[in-house]
Amino acid sequence: MKRGTVIRLIALIGWLLPATAGAQDTQLPAVLVSRQLAESERLTVGSVVRLATDASGTRSQEFRVGGIYEPTPDPSRLGQVPRAVRLHLPDLLDMTRPVGIPAGAEYISSVNVALVNPDDAHQFARDVDARLPGVVALPSGEAAGSAGPFRVLERFHLAIAIVTIVAATVFLLALTIMLVDERRETVGVLRLIGLPVRRILAQILLEGLMVAGVGAIFGLVLAVLSEQLINQFFQWRYDTALVFVRVTRDVALTCVTIAVPLGASATVVASWALLRRGGLRLARR
Repeated sequence: MKRGTVIRLIALIGWLLPATAGAQDTQLPAVLVSRQLAESERLTVGSVVRLATDASGTRSQEFRVGGIYEPTPDPSRLGQVPRAVRLHLPDLLDMTRPVGIPAGAEYISSVNVALVNPDDAHQFARDVDARLPGVVALPSGEAAGSAGPFRVLERFHLAIAIVTIVAATVFLLALTIMLVDERRETVGVLRLIGLPVRRILAQILLEGLMVAGVGAIFGLVLAVLSEQLINQFFQWRYDTALVFVRVTRDVALTCVTIAVPLGASATVVASWALLRRGGLRLARR
């Protein structure tokens, strides 16, 4: 089991001392600072900082910057600049331990456990609940307050997607009816020369599949080309490594599976009403 703790600077850094290569600085405990904090405070590896748990600097301690890291993207903190410091657990306990509390008697509200096989998370949680009464074990994806907003957002996106597809289908059907109606003379000639309705419908279906397939491929190519541009803009705007758009294979297959049948079906439905008319009626000018 690996344990790590992150302390976020709700207080101010007391002051920054110049980095030196002396033996005294090398004996200071090392900390990691986020890239955003290092840029705002002009910190580099080897800088000496003084940290405290309150703005007044009570019980402050000196640390040496041992490295600069990129914070893990968190959608729930979008728009908040992550100015954070990572300390070793013993150093954090020394800073945050209340006066009069002996070492080893600190209060712990939660512990993160990394499993070798993530699929065993639910079984592990049930075992912990059975063996440790009063302790609540939950997989990270089901932690209280962490997954709720994202589930609501996922359902909202699903509802928007359904409404968009339905509206696009109605618009596509209306557009297809107008396009088919412009070709009524061609269809009438095909009927007069003896082509059966099934033969014409098969030709129209094949044409609709080709047009829908080309349109789906064009949309996917456009999405892939704009993916990097969109990510770079919003990552620059919010100063984060969060990926906003990702076109995966499953997304591409879902788009093609929806777009091609809808396009072909709209073409056939629009053409069926036209083919029910007589050949002479269609061919007359």
